[in-house]
Amino acid sequence: MNNEAFEKARTFIYRNARPLDIVRFQYHFENGSKEAVLTALAAYQNEDGGFGYALEPDSWNPNSSPIQTRTATEILREIGFTDSAHPIIQGILRFLGSGQYFNGKFWSFAIKSNEDYPHAPWWGFNDADDNGGCNDYNPTTCLVGFTLRYAEKNSELFQTAARVANKAIKHFLDHDGFLNDGHCTLCYVRLMHYCEAAALDSIDISAFKEKLYGNIKYLVTYTPPEKWDVNSYNDQPSFFLNSPDAVYSPEYKQLAELECDWIIKTQLPDGSWPIPWGWNDYPEEWAISKNWWKGNGALLNLLYLKGMGVL
Repeated sequence: MNNEAFEKARTFIYRNARPLDIVRFQYHFENGSKEAVLTALAAYQNEDGGFGYALEPDSWNPNSSPIQTRTATEILREIGFTDSAHPIIQGILRFLGSGQYFNGKFWSFAIKSNEDYPHAPWWGFNDADDNGGCNDYNPTTCLVGFTLRYAEKNSELFQTAARVANKAIKHFLDHDGFLNDGHCTLCYVRLMHYCEAAALDSIDISAFKEKLYGNIKYLVTYTPPEKWDVNSYNDQPSFFLNSPDAVYSPEYKQLAELECDWIIKTQLPDGSWPIPWGWNDYPEEWAISKNWWKGNGALLNLLYLKGMGVL
């Protein structure tokens, strides 16, 4: 990626992104501080420790929810912040330990109060939703992984997380074939990474890791690069892994390198990239959220190119 293309992306971020995403960009590319990211992130955290206020830009609900809280854990992971004593992490553990939106097996995908605020259709609440489907492991497996990494080992919350994690892994291994849902698969990837970081003896991840890598390969090769469409949702390598060290097969490595070229070629004149989804309802709010997503997407694309050694 040449300097002109990078500067266009940088300018777009400064002109359009949220303060949180600007300080994330500064941390990764301009010697910014983790403290600045944490300060901006804390503005989205409620007193109960959970996150809301459109931290996940497709839901404007200010109330704490599992999916918004999961988004916070992703940002902490992105900047490599691991201080378990920090108020943000302790708040997340407090929210998860409260049992709110947890039925003993899953944390809710969507919550009822979403209906009171602008949101994308997939964040709408339906009383008839079945909590038994595999998609319900989004965001559960990510949240239990975070808990296993940061909660006290002798706490009730840790024991609950270990139980749910083992059931989730068994469910995945017993599943016939591979998962077709990239978001659910990504949550399993996070669980794997958290378990590895925590070095837990109680969870055997060897078979889990092997099948999970197979699932990732299945998803990213299902649609060949020549059919990737900027206006459609594609399961591309950057969605799961973002460094050469994480590329585990020659075929995947080739796809990961092809995506670098694809990202560079699909940059828009204003420095951003297209967002391949939208809302039919709440058009005014969607126009704002779309710009938030574009700022976030520009940052993630730059991080992928940086991680792959292209930037």
